[in-house]
Amino acid sequence: MYGWRGRLGLIVPSSNTTMEMELHTYLPHGVSLHTARVPLRNVNEQELISMNALAVEAAKLLKDAGVELILYGCTSGSFIGGKDYEKELEAKIEDEVNVPVVSTSTAVVEALKVLDAQSILVITPYTDEINQREKEFLEANEFEVLDIRGLGIEDNTQIGKLEPYEAYRLAKASFIEEADAIFISCTNLRTFEIIEPLEEDLGIPVVTSNQASLWLSLREMDVMEKIPELGRLFTEY
Repeated sequence: MYGWRGRLGLIVPSSNTTMEMELHTYLPHGVSLHTARVPLRNVNEQELISMNALAVEAAKLLKDAGVELILYGCTSGSFIGGKDYEKELEAKIEDEVNVPVVSTSTAVVEALKVLDAQSILVITPYTDEINQREKEFLEANEFEVLDIRGLGIEDNTQIGKLEPYEAYRLAKASFIEEADAIFISCTNLRTFEIIEPLEEDLGIPVVTSNQASLWLSLREMDVMEKIPELGRLFTEY
């Protein structure tokens, strides 16, 4: 049986081409991944809110697969409504399907907290409008955002085509010595290959949307695997 150690249900935007692949690559032996999609083409406020309205229906389909946990795998979709929006979204889904739910934004906040990262540098592929919403969300959760740098991309399929080195170079070029950690945002942005090199080169923890999502999901399912390639988060916590 696939998933004898744990079955993870994943809800992703329909245009996301990265998250499933990154999670599949590093899933511990015995953990299975089962995916449902909700419509999104462009990363803007209107489409993100419309997408979230369909989350419950997607979760109901995942419940049919007997998943133990549902991960809402969209960073911007889970912070777009401000502080506590992600918690409200998780609770709404849980109430309907009676399955525990975590979102990427919750995972990111938990990861930064466990790493004791107070002052952070944020790297994204987003437009200035979405970056501002993310900055407000992080500050509402008591993080100091020293700087937030984006690539100005709205088309989500274009985000999925970016090479990992583009996030690496932007993070390294934006590095500030005062930063306790770097957060690279977006579940459609490839980052797994650059987490370990960035931590070695800059000497601080690196948190990414997909890394944090996988970390919290596994911990919630009591799968305590250490994955050195995914940075301090997976080796120390």
